[in-house]
Order: sequence, then structure tokens, then C-alpha cells
Amino acid sequence: MRDITPKPETWREAVAQAFVKLPPEAQALLQEGKVAKGDALEVARTAGILGAKRTWELIPFCHPIPLTNLQITYDFEADGVRLEAKAETIAATGVEMEALMAVNLAALTLYDMLKPQVSGIEIRSL
Repeated sequence: MRDITPKPETWREAVAQAFVKLPPEAQALLQEGKVAKGDALEVARTAGILGAKRTWELIPFCHPIPLTNLQITYDFEADGVRLEAKAETIAATGVEMEALMAVNLAALTLYDMLKPQVSGIEIRSL
């Protein structure tokens, strides 16, 4: 682990994105709230937030840092949904791994919630 003891705490921000390519029927299920497992977008958002909080437990050399803000948003595009995580902290090290973990887990959760009903889902552009 890198020694960050002498570094001052400063405000830090990171943004990460993922694109989940969806067949038209999957996009319709999401937009109409008809995913059998429940509200897939909200569950994905929650999973992303929980994952970001545990980044330091899953990536061996990440420092545990306080997340002062984490927002996960989504935008529908013609062939899928774009997820974005914006993480902020005041710490001695950056928050980019937490943003990446958040958007990655959100994308994986979306995939998991849709796969019983639709095939052909792809996670791209993490």
C-alpha cells in the first residue's frame, strides 16, 4: 500500500461511465417498469453505491476513504442505457476507483436483473 500519510486532504472528484447495450425488448422492460425482479434501475443504483463503499475491501491496495457524495445516473440511448457515477471525497488520495466500482456494479446488476427475461445484453465501454 502506498504511504499517503504526508499528503494533505483535499477535495477530490471522479466520474466513470459504462454503457449497457440492450435489445429493444430489454429497453422496453426497463422504461415500462416491467422487469420481473423489480425496479432494475433503482436496484442497480443501490448496488453501485454499496459497491463504492466497499471498494477498499475488494481491491487490495485501495485505501479506505470517506465518500462525501456519490451519484449514479442513467440516460437511455437508442441501443441501451449509459450509466454514470460521480464520486466525491475530501481525502489524501483519489476517488476514481470508487467511481469505477460504482458504475461497474450498477452495470452488472442491470445485466443480472434483465437476463432471465432477455438475452443479448452487453456491458461495454467501462
